[in-house]
Amino acid sequence: MTCDTTAKLNNKVVVVTGGSSGMGFEAAKNLASRGARVIIASRNETKLKAAQDQIIEATGNQNVAYKTVDLGSLKSVRNLASELNSEDQINVLINNAGAVALPDKLTVDDLNLTMQVNYFGAFLLTFLLLPKLKASAPSRIVNGIGGAMYFGEINFDHWNDIGRYNIITALGTSKLAVDLFNAELDTRLKNTGVTVNGYDPFVVRDTSILANIPGIVQHVSKFFINIIGRRKEDVGREIAYLASAPEMESVSGNLYKFCYPFKNHWLVNDRELTRRLWEESKKAVKINKDEDWEVNESV
Repeated sequence: MTCDTTAKLNNKVVVVTGGSSGMGFEAAKNLASRGARVIIASRNETKLKAAQDQIIEATGNQNVAYKTVDLGSLKSVRNLASELNSEDQINVLINNAGAVALPDKLTVDDLNLTMQVNYFGAFLLTFLLLPKLKASAPSRIVNGIGGAMYFGEINFDHWNDIGRYNIITALGTSKLAVDLFNAELDTRLKNTGVTVNGYDPFVVRDTSILANIPGIVQHVSKFFINIIGRRKEDVGREIAYLASAPEMESVSGNLYKFCYPFKNHWLVNDRELTRRLWEESKKAVKINKDEDWEVNESV
């Protein structure tokens, strides 16, 4: 698998969170070059507008839009979901946005900030868009995960604690949650025409992911990443491959790294754990009766 594909996405709608810079921007640009309507979403409207202009200029595809979202605010995520649900269809959702070394604090939603930005926001957005994704099938969800998950723990009594996690374990716990969510989604989406796969970008050069890390540590980290890191264009191509390649249409539940299926975390096979993660996540993001399509489908 080389991550190269000539797939076209004319008349398809693709959503990329964290699409204004780094590997998310590269993925969005790649997918726009395939003819998709691409919607990029992130916090900074100035960066979004610049990214929109750059993608249009690079691809000639005028059908590139942007939406602002702050994943640290459930209200903002709900607003984004509402806007996206007004689209005729959504064929691909790429949960790429994430952050490292955020302040160790609670959000206005009483959730750990790192957990909310890296996991709960993506969980809520995905949950609210699933009916649209199912209606648009065949469709795909692509989740950014990361090797830091091996430093994480899932303890539902403490996953929103302050003072419990350091930079590495906070990131690891949030990424492990995404990985388990990915596995549970795969189970729940069987026979719906919606697939879900994860990608581990390894470490990527020339992104803003280290922006929150203190001075000297940031410089040392950048030094090593510049030596061993991947080009953001290469990761963007990998994400775009998972989102578009015809041979990936019925492939689901896998983790990819360096463009190959990669051995996943052992906990993805713990069905009781992944089921509980789903239910606890619904509680954490306060899914209400109107939003809970699972309950409404079973009535």
